[in-house]
Amino acid sequence: PVIAGHSDLVVLFGGLAMRNQQICDGGASKHRMAGNLRLCAERSVRFVNLSPLRTDVDASLDAEWLAPRPGTDTAVMLALAHTLVEEGLHDQAFLDRHTVGADRFVGYLRGAGGGTPRSAEWAAGISGLEAGRIRALAREMAAGRTMIACAAGLQRADWGEQALWACVSLAAMLGQIGLPGGGYTVGYAVNAHVGNVARPFRWGSLPQGDNPVSAFIPVAMVSEMLLNPGAAYRYDGRTLALPDCRLVWWAGGNPFHHHQDLNRLRRAFQRPETVIVNEINWTATARHADIVLPVAAPQERTDFGAGQTDNVLVPMPKAVEPPGHARVEYEIYADLAQRLGVERDFTEGRDEEAWLRRLWSETRAAADAHGTPLPDWDAFMAGDIIELPDPSPAQVFMSEFRADPSRNPRATPSGRVELFSETVAGFGLGECTGHATWNVPHDLSSPAAKTYPLTLVSGQPGTRLHSQYDNGALSMDGKVGGREPALINPADAAARRISDGDVVELFNDRGRCLAGARVTADVAPGVVFLWTGAWYDPDFDDPCHRDRHGNPNVLTHDLRTSEFSQSPAAHSALVDVRRLDGTPPPVRAHEPPQFVGHRGKKGPQA
Repeated sequence: PVIAGHSDLVVLFGGLAMRNQQICDGGASKHRMAGNLRLCAERSVRFVNLSPLRTDVDASLDAEWLAPRPGTDTAVMLALAHTLVEEGLHDQAFLDRHTVGADRFVGYLRGAGGGTPRSAEWAAGISGLEAGRIRALAREMAAGRTMIACAAGLQRADWGEQALWACVSLAAMLGQIGLPGGGYTVGYAVNAHVGNVARPFRWGSLPQGDNPVSAFIPVAMVSEMLLNPGAAYRYDGRTLALPDCRLVWWAGGNPFHHHQDLNRLRRAFQRPETVIVNEINWTATARHADIVLPVAAPQERTDFGAGQTDNVLVPMPKAVEPPGHARVEYEIYADLAQRLGVERDFTEGRDEEAWLRRLWSETRAAADAHGTPLPDWDAFMAGDIIELPDPSPAQVFMSEFRADPSRNPRATPSGRVELFSETVAGFGLGECTGHATWNVPHDLSSPAAKTYPLTLVSGQPGTRLHSQYDNGALSMDGKVGGREPALINPADAAARRISDGDVVELFNDRGRCLAGARVTADVAPGVVFLWTGAWYDPDFDDPCHRDRHGNPNVLTHDLRTSEFSQSPAAHSALVDVRRLDGTPPPVRAHEPPQFVGHRGKKGPQA
């Protein structure tokens, strides 16, 4: 509502896809985004969508679509900032009072020290956008109240941290940070978080204790850790060592969906002595485990739902008993704790129900302190959902900071927005300098671009949550002949004799996967778009172990964004596509595996 009431222009880097807005940790009781977008349309807020996919913005907004080459958003943002400076459209007063390092950043934009000015013409040669449109967009942004929104996926590419830093820097140059409808946002409304209401009080939570193990790895380095124990790596200015993990226990995740380069991950999972997986489905991760612990699904245990940024409490009494040998995870852990001699430390003398009652008691106490009475546990479980008052319907990000930066400092060493960071400059990360910088992504500079001329982009689907419910009816209805759809531009399809509905093979030197072609002008030329989350289905009769289902991570590389954050860089992947002639192999991803009996005989499928 704040954007609808105050913004003249919203510039979207990576779109604002509705499919990303309707989930939340713990549950989203209301889908607010569609109504808010309708309000923006009714009030004639302009939207510009810079994305390889036209449909990353709801059609009702009538957004202008600009499609820069994937991975070049940073160059475009720097060119927009350059235009603001060169035409005197930047807010020097805001820079002086609310930022540090603006002079260093502006010098970089202008090519100080013999560098290349980050002009619109420079960015046009990199991004494929017209220089005139880049300059005009900068003027439009300065002419009215402008919100800059970066999709979270922008940072999942080579040098992805720079795109987010450039976004903040561009917003600072405009000087509208902290104004209603102005400034910037990253991952707007993703997981129903940014821009949504804040929960009125904290729900009850389990005590975490103190973990005696301080070692950790960035989540994108699982394969690297398993394949190269002890190897040194750089992260956030520190030099760390990869731990030597002999046992992997995976609960509540599916790395054979989300990790990069699944063929490498498959090799890595052969290194630990034991792999244990908790699961309710025969996912690819469960299939690669030594031990699978069948666990109760949400409908098979009692719980209550409470989203991180939601104002609804949901009773979740058990509907059915867990089937077969499936057990509630708390019971599994309690039994293991008993065998390890730490049962009392783990359970504190409580069973599952006792813990739930305690968590609800903590929630009731917090609610009472907030002036919101809640029923006791038994009444709550027997009743309906409880909707709490909406505590903050209108919020303006960083408004207090804008009003008084000294009294409301940011969480930076200077307390200001740092367009140049002495801390980051001191990390000694080479091309990761102390300000937002353009670094050429590996795929754009790679000789492999001639062999694999298409850029693979994968995004969250609208038919499932990540890989969850891929075997459900909604997800299956969205597939093409049982395989994940691959969106390809008509020009790229015609050059490869691909028609809509064809089974196609996407390939590079890391792997291959089959998909169903969807020929559409909604995807930019030079890009093939494959939704994430199709269950990994390697064909072990194929020498390349080709995936039969359409999982994009058989094609992504296992390099990280940079030594700054070591985040996944899955969007920097080059591929080519060809039509599959002949009869394609059947998809087996949703079938249970073959079990081996005690005497080595294959048992029945279950």
